[in-house]
Amino acid sequence: MKPFRLLVLPLLLLPLMTWAAPPDAPDASERVEKRTRMMRMLSLAEELELNEAQTLKMADTMRQFDERRRPLLEQVRASAQLLRKAAKGDAAAQSQVDQAVQRVFEAKAQLTTLERDLYQALAKDLPPQKRAQLAISLARHGGRKEANLMKPDRDGRHSRMRWRQ
Repeated sequence: MKPFRLLVLPLLLLPLMTWAAPPDAPDASERVEKRTRMMRMLSLAEELELNEAQTLKMADTMRQFDERRRPLLEQVRASAQLLRKAAKGDAAAQSQVDQAVQRVFEAKAQLTTLERDLYQALAKDLPPQKRAQLAISLARHGGRKEANLMKPDRDGRHSRMRWRQ
């Protein structure tokens, strides 16, 4: 288990280094996404008792899926903003409500398919017990999105958006 600790230590220190950067940096959301992906991967590696090679392989797979997920989450986020404006009485936004709702449903359907594909990609080389643990972990943590729905506000703080998958 000692090699795993050597992998974990730098991964735990990386978020501390990213916090040192100014909160209004243009890559703040990217740092948050990387930090969250790392924490999610560490949690998963610990729950499944993965070795270094397995952990790195899963991390790469999850990164690829996160890249595919990002535009869908942006679509949901943009539609949610439009719906909020319409709910507050913005006449221009009110004419686009039906299209925004449709885009949200389509994106969520694609996110569900992506989630299934992520599970299949991660589970393919695991024994049944670890596949079951993986399914539980992905269901518990959403496999993805808690931090992807976080973005810095004007003060650089990260607050969860209310619109969830």
